[in-house]
Amino acid sequence: MIALEGNGHENLIVTDGERNQVPAIRIVIAEDQAHVRRGAAHLLSLEQDMEVVGQACNGAEAVELARVLQPDVILMDLHMPVKGGVAATREIIQMLPATQILVLTTLHDDETVFEAVRAGAHAYLLKDAAEDELLETIRALKRGESRLTPQIARKVMDQFARLAAVSTLGPNREESAAPSSPQKGAGAAGEGRAEVLNDKEQRVLQLISEGLSNRQIADAMYLAEGTIKNYVSRIMEKLHANTRIALALISKGQARQK
Repeated sequence: MIALEGNGHENLIVTDGERNQVPAIRIVIAEDQAHVRRGAAHLLSLEQDMEVVGQACNGAEAVELARVLQPDVILMDLHMPVKGGVAATREIIQMLPATQILVLTTLHDDETVFEAVRAGAHAYLLKDAAEDELLETIRALKRGESRLTPQIARKVMDQFARLAAVSTLGPNREESAAPSSPQKGAGAAGEGRAEVLNDKEQRVLQLISEGLSNRQIADAMYLAEGTIKNYVSRIMEKLHANTRIALALISKGQARQK
């Protein structure tokens, strides 16, 4: 076991474990509460296909561990000192797009989760989720899947709905509404409002919310898969979203407003 000291803390622990057959899922835990961090590490260490390679007590340490260790999955608390989980998630995703971020949150944290979704996190679980749900979510992330529990989805959907509502305004209405719009603060500070989606982009967004892959959307719309990828990129840019989870929530938010 190699202990890396950081900011005077006992964490930043890296454990080299031996695994047979399929390589273990390499996990970093970022959590400022030591008992929670250690409990999660103990639980995951009992699984043959998982290995906790590092622990951090704040977002800055999480970013540094991610850079050094390049883990498969990071369990990310949102409220940590020095650097919060949202900022850490954004930096890690930009630096290591293949690393999957699993946000652990509470039902009372919908606004911060909203920002974490936009930062690019791949899955979201409540901190009181069952152990089996946590383990299955980690394995799903390793397979390239995204997960969002229904409870969290409901809590953050209204945040996305307010942002997405602007995309349904025509250019003239959007301009006239700009000075007094109460929804301007829905996104991160300094970001512009969502742009208008055309009919095909709205259709692609709807199919994303139904869980279809780019290939399935291409088949449904009789278009090339590369064309759909371009549509998805434009939609993400217009709606200031970084993940398909964000797009799905925006689409569901639009549906609830109709």
